[in-house]
Amino acid sequence: GLVVVDEQHRFGVEQREALRLKGRQPPHVLVLTATPIPRTVAMTVFGDLETSTLTELPAGRSPISTTVVPAADKPEWLERVWRRIREEVGKGHQAFVVCPRIGVEPTVSEADLDGDLGDFPADEFTGRRPAVAVLDTFDLLTEGPLHGLRIAPLHGRLLSDEKDRTMTAFADGRIDVLVATTVIEVGVDVPNATVMAVLDAERFGLSQLHQLRGRIGRGSAPGVCLLVTDQIDGSPSRERLDAVAATTDGFELARLDVEQRREGDILGAAQSGRRSQLKLLSLLRDEDLIVRARQEATELVAVDPELSKYPLLAAELAVLAADDRAEFLEKG
Repeated sequence: GLVVVDEQHRFGVEQREALRLKGRQPPHVLVLTATPIPRTVAMTVFGDLETSTLTELPAGRSPISTTVVPAADKPEWLERVWRRIREEVGKGHQAFVVCPRIGVEPTVSEADLDGDLGDFPADEFTGRRPAVAVLDTFDLLTEGPLHGLRIAPLHGRLLSDEKDRTMTAFADGRIDVLVATTVIEVGVDVPNATVMAVLDAERFGLSQLHQLRGRIGRGSAPGVCLLVTDQIDGSPSRERLDAVAATTDGFELARLDVEQRREGDILGAAQSGRRSQLKLLSLLRDEDLIVRARQEATELVAVDPELSKYPLLAAELAVLAADDRAEFLEKG
């Protein structure tokens, strides 16, 4: 009778649909996410999803401040990042250091292990150095700026038991600094963690960054998120990071995500990108028009559900209903 999908952005269209189809008759479906994917934003605008927005922090949460650290322009700021982590550990708190890559040649793709490496065009980084890796960063911090602290790596290539032991030790306060990939993006609740440094932050998507920083500020002490980048001021990548630093509103960031990645296809499985059946309509530019059209359609169907007075419209809808893609209209 009811399907609830938490962290909706972690599932594909067909995965969510498989849950819905388990009911003998179509069940009620509730999806939750702090960072709606572009397809979801599109469906809320088109009226295919009713929305409830929770704008206040959950009980017991503390505010999170986010700062962009331009490491190339101001290397002394990066040194300050490590000092800031030491200060928090000195107060009895803990820290995350997040990297886009595991390091060393993997036997399977790291995207399969840790999720998408970012929501950006791959050629944006052509010619650049490899992304910062967990294994390299762990060695660097252990021998360098965080020497003497209790540091541990965490990534998707570790065995499940080893990951569980590491996370348990971190939750119990036996590890000061966790150097990790996006395996910590969801499901990690350590109220004592107050600071997060995201290295090569421009290599993560907007939604990923918002989810990652949600791992701190979960207790009584405020959280500090530091987005480290070598991107210059004014570049598209830097503007994305500045946008994350400017707001903690996940839905606002989701709309910006739509602007940059497009909404995908509500008549297909693409959850983002430029593959769309819309020829002339722009989701964000024409939002008011879409909402008005939805209202008109609702009123029209209420008084003439068979569209007997509108044969041309009925014919167009019949063509759409006969298309295999029409089934995607029912998929969240």
